[in-house]
Amino acid sequence: MEDLEPTTRTVVITGASAGIGRACVAAFAARGDRLALIARGRAGLDAAEREARLAGAAEVITVETDVADAQAVETAARLAEEELGPIDVWVNTAFASVVAPFTEITPEEFRRVTEVSYLGYVFATRAALARMLPRDTGVVVQVGSVIAYRGLPLQSAYSGAKHAIQGFNEALRCELLASGTRVRTTMVQLPAVNTPQFDWVRSRLPEGAQPVPPIFQPEVAARAVLFAADHPKRREYWVGASTVATLVANAVVPGLLDRYLARTGFSSQQDGRGRRTGDPDNLFAPVDAGRDFGAHGRFDDRAHDRSLQQRASHALGGLTGGVRRTAGRVAAALPAAAAGCLARIRRARGPRTPPGTEGVTMPPSTAPG
Repeated sequence: MEDLEPTTRTVVITGASAGIGRACVAAFAARGDRLALIARGRAGLDAAEREARLAGAAEVITVETDVADAQAVETAARLAEEELGPIDVWVNTAFASVVAPFTEITPEEFRRVTEVSYLGYVFATRAALARMLPRDTGVVVQVGSVIAYRGLPLQSAYSGAKHAIQGFNEALRCELLASGTRVRTTMVQLPAVNTPQFDWVRSRLPEGAQPVPPIFQPEVAARAVLFAADHPKRREYWVGASTVATLVANAVVPGLLDRYLARTGFSSQQDGRGRRTGDPDNLFAPVDAGRDFGAHGRFDDRAHDRSLQQRASHALGGLTGGVRRTAGRVAAALPAAAAGCLARIRRARGPRTPPGTEGVTMPPSTAPG
């Protein structure tokens, strides 16, 4: 499939009731697309449908679906085509997580995160391709994260799932290219985003969970997803200068980055407020079944609503047209990124136990430093 001029399409969005998925609903609705919204939370889905209609969506349907259930995802895809017509774009954003040291995550919790955050993408992609391949047209957009390349402490289950999506998507892309089909898959790697996830993620931290700064608004992510859906020839998009810097540093000095994150990765994921007893979590059941949370989390006062790096990346167009310029800029950034990483590690030197980890149990073999 070649890069596309915007036109009315049938778009399926998973995780559509809140956060990045909810922002994607608004972005695709604003250009008049037909939308099938998939999520678990009824109240969130109903609110997303209302917003989509007000924003200008041609048609909207909602389907309560747990993406960890392959048959349920297949049923949702069938309903989408019966109600809206052939699926042109499928966007995968649904995920779940547990924020805790690996040794404090139970096997059942780890399995659930993997089933939602990785296998949910696999099942959804399979349902999309089953319909797109016979027609020889369609785009699957995998919403990823900097964590797809760079695992974070306290997020072992989620890091593993995002790494798995990255490998799965690369393998699938090669198969699609080899087959000669015009169906395309592309991936968008995001920075930290201000979503309700941090109000309902299952956490065993002594303080409230937060995204690692710098934080971006979900609309920044949605614009990237919309652009990727229209320009699927490019294999991957990086959003935010922090994403670029982290991925470059991880490629050049991964061991030093390990040590830097060991010193800073615990305190930077906690917001300084005590965790409230009884806070809900959405690991096994939706929190937005009876209450709508919207697209934004509680970090509006710190979140950026634009990314200059994103604008520059989009201006490059497809990978084939901008590869030399992109390669040159990445190569030029390597020494500065490595130097910056070293400087931050030196500044981060401090006590053996990172600030904010009091009460967090870690075996000696995994303790930072």
